[in-house]
Amino acid sequence: MDGPGDPPEGGTPEGVPGGDDEYRSVVFDESFIRAARLQEYSARERMGDHALAVRNRHVWARVSTSRQILLLVILIALAFGTAVYMGLRHPYKEPAVPAAEPMHATVVPLAPRDAVPGGTAGELFDHSPAAQYRQGVDGVTLPPARSTQHFSESQVMAALALAKEYTVKSALDPAVLVGGAQRSVRLLLDPAQLDQYDRSFDRPSTDGQHAATGWVIRFDPAQVALADTPVRAQGVFSVKEAGAGALEVTGDHTFVYALRPAKAVGDDGVSLFTVRRDVRLRFDRDGLQEHRLAVLQSSVEAGPQSCSADDAGFLRPLLAGQRPTTDGPAGTDPYATPQEAAPLCGTLAASAQPSVPRR
Repeated sequence: MDGPGDPPEGGTPEGVPGGDDEYRSVVFDESFIRAARLQEYSARERMGDHALAVRNRHVWARVSTSRQILLLVILIALAFGTAVYMGLRHPYKEPAVPAAEPMHATVVPLAPRDAVPGGTAGELFDHSPAAQYRQGVDGVTLPPARSTQHFSESQVMAALALAKEYTVKSALDPAVLVGGAQRSVRLLLDPAQLDQYDRSFDRPSTDGQHAATGWVIRFDPAQVALADTPVRAQGVFSVKEAGAGALEVTGDHTFVYALRPAKAVGDDGVSLFTVRRDVRLRFDRDGLQEHRLAVLQSSVEAGPQSCSADDAGFLRPLLAGQRPTTDGPAGTDPYATPQEAAPLCGTLAASAQPSVPRR
């Protein structure tokens, strides 16, 4: 009879050492193996509630760098195109400001009834209506700047400051008055008016658009010199809107000049010459940024002059002791064509002349 330690059928399994070796305890008999139940768990069952060992990468992270850049460029292009389209189609887009129109000028000589008083500049000013006027730039004052419906206070102030600069350079600068300089004024003008401005000095005319004296106050340096005393000035500026895109500034000023013959020496022989100028200036937003303006209209009354004076290129004052060549304004034919019409002329009131006692 086999003992409990003997293998079945009395043999020793191949490869299994005999005796009490260390592997004897793991040898199963056939009945144990048949009784064993095999069960294979699914992948979900094997995972149980454990967290994923590897996290999924975001879709954007799996896209290559070159594709990311391409997508970014496309998005920027789409955004820019949309912005441009909406800007062009915006129903509240500010209306465009029309190009500057030509300047229209009227220059009217004022003829005296008697001979022009003469003397020293000091006594002439002291006995004239300009006795209380300020001297030079001090006589060109600005009103307080107030915002309008479409322009801020700073924009209105910029327009007033530019209007003052034009007034000073065109009516008080000695280099312009008798030196023939014109570039300083030209630099302030809207580019659309530059051809008209240049034509006015190259070929001045009384056609209402090409009078150099409509742009600036100027005297013929071969005939007239400035006395050594400041110009007296007084006047006002006013501001109004000319639609949503432009401002208009009107300057109404009186200038009084002390003049003498070009070749005269000394203080005697001086006479006064008075200019009343009403000028209308326009400013748009681009012009304010670029320091530009447009002169729309200039109305000048100046005397003492003869009614027959050709004052399109230069104002031609009557100096101390001189009389007008005619008794007064020439007759006007209302049926004449514009080319045949007599030039405008006025009479210089006696109160406008200095009341200096005759020596």
